[in-house]
Amino acid sequence: MNVFSCFDGMGCARIALDRLGIPVNNYFAAEIDKYAIKIAKKNYPDIFHVGDITKIKDYFEFCQGNTPIDLIIGGSPCQGFSYASTERLNFDDPRSKLFFEFVWFYYRLKPKYFLLENVRMKKECQDVISKYLGVEPIAINSSLVSAQNRHRLYWTNLPFDKPPEDKGIMLKDILLDDATEPMLSNIYGGFGEKKPRLHYGKSVTILTSGGGGHIPSVTIKDGIRQLDPVEVERLQTVPDNYTEGVSYTQRFKMLGNGFTVDVICHLLRGLKQPLSFTKEHHHQNYHQLSLV
Repeated sequence: MNVFSCFDGMGCARIALDRLGIPVNNYFAAEIDKYAIKIAKKNYPDIFHVGDITKIKDYFEFCQGNTPIDLIIGGSPCQGFSYASTERLNFDDPRSKLFFEFVWFYYRLKPKYFLLENVRMKKECQDVISKYLGVEPIAINSSLVSAQNRHRLYWTNLPFDKPPEDKGIMLKDILLDDATEPMLSNIYGGFGEKKPRLHYGKSVTILTSGGGGHIPSVTIKDGIRQLDPVEVERLQTVPDNYTEGVSYTQRFKMLGNGFTVDVICHLLRGLKQPLSFTKEHHHQNYHQLSLV
């Protein structure tokens, strides 16, 4: 299986492929966040980081004739689409325009499969994405596989029959201590609010901005405390301590930007017969061309 992960972050797609037991011959990752790259390399030293997705088209023109891509996957930056955004710039936001980089590679590389993740958004923006990719999105809440409410849209041509079954995981199941409910949403409130919200049973969505007051807190005997990075990893169904090695702020940020891994596992489970391509060919060509 040869994979191109756009906006790879800390390598959540690679975690999902490993969890499914799908062999990966070549995993190319486009990412610019040095902290996310550090964590991805720590866990998967064989990932080929190729740099800024806006600057690597010539690189993949070469790759196309040497290593056909079987799967292109990514979650293009969502801040311009998100209902959580105060600006609501949509496709006028430079971050949202990065979706078209995904489209360029999809059309150029002609992979057998694709998977794109993004936030819930205005219908007109959703329709633009559907037009370019030729499929309607699948709506899945991560709460089915984790203790976090996280509504996302997924565009894919992979076989899909139904959403994941509800595992019934609650916030209390992923905490490291005997913290109790209710959970307090980010102290800064989100959406311009000044007062925190109270939540029961499930965590609020971990925001992509990460760090500081954007990480929810839980009640404890002597007051409240912020969620630990390991607890946030569990909300995203990432292995414990996967993000260890950078500051708490950077850990929270990359987790907020990442996939809920078990949702991606559910969507990729149709990859039963990965196409073959030799690792020898991979090493012969790309060590000389790696851009990061």
